[in-house]
Amino acid sequence: MAVASIIVLVALFAATLLPRFDLGSAALAAAFLLGLAAGVPTDEVTGFFPADFFVLIVGVTALFAVAHLNGTLDWLLDLLLRLVGGRAVLVPLVPFVIGAVLTAVGTLPAAATAIVAPIALGLAARYRYSPLVAAVLGVTGIISGLLSPLAVYGVSARGQGDKLGLGLPSSAPVSFLLGGLLTGVVVCVVCLVIGVGTGAVPRGRVTTPAAGRGLSDVDSETPAAGMGARALTLACMLAVVVLSVGFDMNVGYLGLTAAVLLQLVLKLAPGAVVSKIPWGVVLLIGGLLTYVGLMQHLGAFEKISDLLRIEGSPSLSLLVLCYIAGVTSFAASSIAVFVTTMPLLPTLVADGVSPVGAVLALALASILVDINPLGITGGLILGAAEPSARPRLFRQLLTYGLISIVVAPPIAWLAFGWW
Repeated sequence: MAVASIIVLVALFAATLLPRFDLGSAALAAAFLLGLAAGVPTDEVTGFFPADFFVLIVGVTALFAVAHLNGTLDWLLDLLLRLVGGRAVLVPLVPFVIGAVLTAVGTLPAAATAIVAPIALGLAARYRYSPLVAAVLGVTGIISGLLSPLAVYGVSARGQGDKLGLGLPSSAPVSFLLGGLLTGVVVCVVCLVIGVGTGAVPRGRVTTPAAGRGLSDVDSETPAAGMGARALTLACMLAVVVLSVGFDMNVGYLGLTAAVLLQLVLKLAPGAVVSKIPWGVVLLIGGLLTYVGLMQHLGAFEKISDLLRIEGSPSLSLLVLCYIAGVTSFAASSIAVFVTTMPLLPTLVADGVSPVGAVLALALASILVDINPLGITGGLILGAAEPSARPRLFRQLLTYGLISIVVAPPIAWLAFGWW
């Protein structure tokens, strides 16, 4: 059944080439049928539905929907443009820097993505550059800060390293941080060079779009918003960021609470906010994650890992371990994969592999595949994109993610395996 689940997943993605095929609905149906065939109770299959993702994307997109309806989001994007002097090539760097700072100070990746994705995709739609470039740079910024001493990966790497007796030096936290930042900067530069060369990122300077956006986009039943509404919206958005980052509160519930408060205070038209929540994305990612959860339950990813296991030198074994981490992280929690694969490192370190390099390579192989539509990161990106851009962006993210599975592990291994 594990092998069958892999075959069905491939068939589901192949079927997206058919007209009028809905992948989210099909994934839920496939999970139901595969569960019946494998003897997994339907209630247990339903338990794989990612309720945390549902709350996260609904709450965050509801808050940013209110910010769009009353013109606050457009004002904020204009402000960010002024901060970079209107230079087109620097506009995509704004979400990169925001993401790096957020995770470096300890924000969880999902919360950071929930904050960065609407900004990144909003800038892309407003100033006409590639949504894929916006997504890659925003998430790469988040990845850049994940190995800081305050971030979840940095803390896990140090704690697990000490627990496993890897012999990490006192300078290891600095090395982890530098490794993550260096990787992010390299990916950022390559992405910008390709983007400018292909026209995906415009040259020269960009200006604030002419009137006709922002407040004029407000539903006709929604009262015009002034500075007071904008100030209240910004205060709510700031409160969500502070409470989620500083007090580790659930950003999805915070966003939903703030959206409800703003909707009542600003007297927004009934349904104006709910209609802007990307329900198609919720169904797509919810269905896929339900199916992936069943695959994990059936041992599909262990099968894939078994296929990659070969005997060889310690260095080659580290490369294989990086591939196992990358393949598994593609559709599973990267931090969970990282933590569960680290216990395989002591043997390699005992055979001569650098402990710092091994941890860095394994961590980056796990997180560089996160830019794909099969997880919460992809769902937040798709939800923040313009509705007309979502089908193409989904295919681009899937292609990028599949390529990263092949490319990211050996690059991480070559770059950091010797540190």
